[in-house]
Amino acid sequence: MRFLLIGDVVGTGGVEFLQRHLNSLKKLKCIDFVVANAENSSKNGKGISHDAAHSMYNCGVDVFTMGNHTFDNYDIFGLFEDNFPVIRPANIPPGNEGEGYLTIDISGIKITVINLLGRVFMNNIDCPFRTVSNIIDKIKSESDIIIVDFHAEATSEKLAMGFFLDGKVSAVFGTHTHIPTADERILQSGTGYITDIGMTGCPNSILGIKKDIIIKKFITAAPQRHEVDNENVELNGLILDIDEKTGKTTHIERISLS
Repeated sequence: MRFLLIGDVVGTGGVEFLQRHLNSLKKLKCIDFVVANAENSSKNGKGISHDAAHSMYNCGVDVFTMGNHTFDNYDIFGLFEDNFPVIRPANIPPGNEGEGYLTIDISGIKITVINLLGRVFMNNIDCPFRTVSNIIDKIKSESDIIIVDFHAEATSEKLAMGFFLDGKVSAVFGTHTHIPTADERILQSGTGYITDIGMTGCPNSILGIKKDIIIKKFITAAPQRHEVDNENVELNGLILDIDEKTGKTTHIERISLS
C-alpha cells in the first residue's frame, strides 16, 4: 500500500491548499491512505476547527493527528463525540478526552495510526516510549501496518523513538518543528523514518506565522499576537510504500508541492 503523510497543516491557507490539490495528488501518486497532522489547521493556527476538519476529510484525508495544540480549539471535543477520525497524543495523561490511536480497515488491511508527544522542551507529560510500547502490545496482533506520528521538538528524541520502534512499527514520522529534514530513510529492521516532514503552509513565513511578527518578537522580547500567513502555501510530506504482509516500508520519498 502507498501512504501519504502530510506535515502540519497551518491555518486557512493550508486547508484550502489541500482542498485544491490533494485529490489530484492522490491520483498522480497512486495514494491509498492519507495521514495529516492538523494541530495548526484552525484559522488562527492553534488546534483544529470543525470546518477545517471536515474540509480536509472531504478532500481525502483519512486520519488526523494532533500535538501540543490539541485542546486549543474546543471544536475538537465535538469531533471526538462524533467519532471523527482525529486522534490526540496517546501520552497525554489519563482523564483527557479522545484516543491516542485509531485502527482503520481498508479492504481487509488493518492500519493503526498512533500519535505521540515529545517531552524535551515540551510539556511535562507521560513517557512516550513506555506509552507506545503498551499500545503496540495491545494492537500488534490485530494490525497489519502501524504508523506513528511523533510530535516533538528535539531531533535527538525523535531519532531515539525511530530506533526504539525500528522493526516494531511500519513508520515513524516527526512533526511539530515545521521544517522538513533531509534524513528520510528505511531503518535497519524495515521501519520508514524521517525526523520532521515539515508543514503545509507559507514557506515565506516563520513556521506559518507572518515573519514580521516573529522578527519583532525576537527583537523586542515582548509578546506578539500571532497571525497566520496564508499566501503561497506549499505542501511538505512523505510518501511510503509499505508491504501489508510484512508491515515493513519498502520505499520512502520526501515530497514538496507548491
